[in-house]
Amino acid sequence: MTLTELRYLVALAESGHFRKAAEQCSVSQPTLSIAIKKLEAELGVCLFERARHKVAATPTGELIVEQARTVLRETQNLRLLAEQGKDPMGSMLSVGAIYTVGPYLFPRLVGHLQQLAPNMPLFIEESYTASLRVKLSNGELDAIFVALPFTETDIVTRTLFDESFVVLLPQDHPLTEHSHINASSLAEHSVLLMGEGHCFRDQVLEACPGLQRAIREKYAQGHTVVEGGSLETLKHMVASGLGITVLPESAANEAIYGNNVLAVRPFESPAPCRSIALAWRVSYPRPEAIDILIDALRPQ
Repeated sequence: MTLTELRYLVALAESGHFRKAAEQCSVSQPTLSIAIKKLEAELGVCLFERARHKVAATPTGELIVEQARTVLRETQNLRLLAEQGKDPMGSMLSVGAIYTVGPYLFPRLVGHLQQLAPNMPLFIEESYTASLRVKLSNGELDAIFVALPFTETDIVTRTLFDESFVVLLPQDHPLTEHSHINASSLAEHSVLLMGEGHCFRDQVLEACPGLQRAIREKYAQGHTVVEGGSLETLKHMVASGLGITVLPESAANEAIYGNNVLAVRPFESPAPCRSIALAWRVSYPRPEAIDILIDALRPQ
């Protein structure tokens, strides 16, 4: 078997379609199909169930596909080790971040990183924790910024900083009369949240007792419950008078809306907060790149 055949195998398992897999691998469909049949003949097992419009890995095929991913990932590590011997800062560094961290961290990170490692190309991506977890494990990303807790086999994490939550309100909201906000009192107000799938939504619901129950009651009563796809969307909604929201402190810049539009209030102690960490694979062969990434976050 060859590495090329293993790439075809993984592409077919992920796409579930011979044509799509062939396009992904930049080969003709017959070329990919012949390679898969050759691999099945060599291994002596059926790797895929073939239907008219769908291809799915057999139970044995799933195990072999997973092992093929490991082989390809380790092959990539061989290349990275070779590149590291030439210049550990001379090859691409691929970095991901969750949606509620990336927009507020990447702008300052990229500039500092270019100063510290001007010859190191950088690829950045924002996504959900679940997606970043998979891409980190399979080698598509070298390191990711996530909120703790974050546990994964063969992944190491380093806590970078803690960040308090704050409440963002319209300037004329009754809660602006308070210097600090009681977390349990938010259930009495119209609170705008991130949509399902965002870990920050779960953190806010955990930090504010009764809020989840209040939202369920609104659903049950047929009331409109507004959710946002990003923290910036939530800020715009608050500025429009649709409610209030909870933000990480790094995102709570109300100045862009002008004076007397928005107000920010901290929570009463103990204020809810989150820990942001950098995660990377234990086997990642360029520790110098991780070190320089962490250095780029230090105050300049």
